[in-house]
Amino acid sequence: MTALTASGLAKSFGDQRLFADVAVQLSPGLRVALVGGNGTGKTTLLEILVGITEPDDGTVVRPHHAEIGYLPQDLVDSAGGTVIEQVMAGAGVVFRLAEQLASLERQLGGLGQDHDSVLAEYGETQARFEQLGGYALEAEAAKVLAGLGFSPADTQRPVGEMSGGWRMRVALARLMVAQPDVLILDEPTNHLDVDSVAWLEQRLATWPGALLFVSHDRDFIDSVANRVMELAEGTALSYTGGFAEFVVAREERLARIEAAAARQAREVARVERFVERFRYKATKARQVQSRVKTLEKLDRIATPSKAELNTRFAFAEPPRSSRVVVELTDATIGYDPDADPVVRGATLAVERGQTVALVGPNGAGKTTLLRLILGELDPDQGTAQLGSNVKVAAFHQHQADELDGSKRAIEVFSAGIDPGRRNLRTVLGAFGFAGDAADRRVSELSGGERTRLALARTMIEPVNLIVLDEPTNHLDLPSCDVLEDALLAYPGTVLLVTHDRHLIRSVADAIIEVRNGRAVWHYGVDEAILAAPLLGPPGSALTDSQKRGGNARVKRRRASAQQRQTTSRQKRQLAQLEREYEAANAEANDLLRRLGDPDIYNRPEEVKALANAHEAAAQQAAAFLTRWEAAVEAFE
Repeated sequence: MTALTASGLAKSFGDQRLFADVAVQLSPGLRVALVGGNGTGKTTLLEILVGITEPDDGTVVRPHHAEIGYLPQDLVDSAGGTVIEQVMAGAGVVFRLAEQLASLERQLGGLGQDHDSVLAEYGETQARFEQLGGYALEAEAAKVLAGLGFSPADTQRPVGEMSGGWRMRVALARLMVAQPDVLILDEPTNHLDVDSVAWLEQRLATWPGALLFVSHDRDFIDSVANRVMELAEGTALSYTGGFAEFVVAREERLARIEAAAARQAREVARVERFVERFRYKATKARQVQSRVKTLEKLDRIATPSKAELNTRFAFAEPPRSSRVVVELTDATIGYDPDADPVVRGATLAVERGQTVALVGPNGAGKTTLLRLILGELDPDQGTAQLGSNVKVAAFHQHQADELDGSKRAIEVFSAGIDPGRRNLRTVLGAFGFAGDAADRRVSELSGGERTRLALARTMIEPVNLIVLDEPTNHLDLPSCDVLEDALLAYPGTVLLVTHDRHLIRSVADAIIEVRNGRAVWHYGVDEAILAAPLLGPPGSALTDSQKRGGNARVKRRRASAQQRQTTSRQKRQLAQLEREYEAANAEANDLLRRLGDPDIYNRPEEVKALANAHEAAAQQAAAFLTRWEAAVEAFE
């Protein structure tokens, strides 16, 4: 039974056409991931399907009996009541029956009532309430809230006093309890931690209704979706399977299109040569005109543009810091002296050049630990200090909203930056703002483009420690690839808070797991920390088939993760060897330049020292180049 269908959908804003001839069919058991670049119209398509926005062309059919649940990226208003009340209210009929029972109970306790009729109505309402599982409603709501990171105390807090991220979780929990026939989610993982993403992933992988969601999280898509729809080339293209199958099928389709375009180009060139050769020959006039008309009517095959993800970012070499960039020794930190500390007894050291990911549930203390590291908080016990000559730049979740909308992207990016020998437009182009895109006003950029610009501005700072707090929120998949490549190319030290497990595997050298008041260091990326737990939140239970399916998924993902880790290590090794070669080669060239000064030859001892130093630097550069070439060959 189909729950929602749409056909021939088209939408434009002014002269810009987002998409046309888009068809969508959602039915129970179909879980569709909607992907595409920033600005291709993913959110607009979702709003058309739920009825918030009208299409320019096409129709959407929503059966009267089908209930549609929608989670937008940003909540417009904040509902009243406590967290548990709001989530239970999502159950619709069941919640209304519960309110009706409460009203009837008050009537039964009053005087002057027709107790017999009220009692009869109460019995009928109670039977209906029990039939629909009403008595399990509060337990189910509590279970969902626990899975999304709420403590038992949080469930009784007023929704209005919570931050935007936690209100989004309340809205998501409400939808989970409501179980609508069609569930449409726009970036549901943006405000979740790794644990909550894993729980939601597990929950949605067995969702009985129709599901359509936008996400940039490859692991999440791979575990939940059984179909991928890509908004690209001005329309929607559908692929069967998860993200891995989507990538393979898309590459095969692009290869077929490029082959067809090449064949067409050869045929066009042949016809154009004929036209040019016989344009002025009267005996060939009819044939020439026929071929000219054929060319005019020809529907040219457009080859999709591919993002150049391996662009050199040309980061300036940061000022050299001490070997140990961050060091905590038995550090304990909290906000209330009468309560347990947020983090206690943390002992760890981050060394120069490392990329370290901080993971753990929201509220476990990741942000507190970062504030401790950056000197914004003093430890209650122990010590926390940055190394000597450590210069810091930080990116926070709302930084993109603080950009000056009246300025052009290149102005925001380059303000206060010494370009040195770099062309800052070229560097900005590596972050996806090539050509005219660099001159667009910030106010004209999408949310994902503003996030990418804010990240580029942070990473171009001449510092040796970058702190990134949830940098992938609102980024599309190509932008996540750009961020991944930028982090691999960045020569300094990185502290990274993210729920994107693919990004962690690709760039991290180590993990700091913040959980239960502890900050534990793990060398490398331990897949067990990132894998979805096989047990749900407290009070939940999985069926045997769910456990078997979960085990199989985890085994597959661990095997593929090992391969990804190997590839990531090789990429980091290549980047490191390339940096070492360039540094040694630059030193050798500098020494050679000094040897070219005629005046130096009046000082024989200095000439000898410089010549020896140049030979050593040249040999070192040659050794690094040999190792780099061997690493490239092994990688390929």
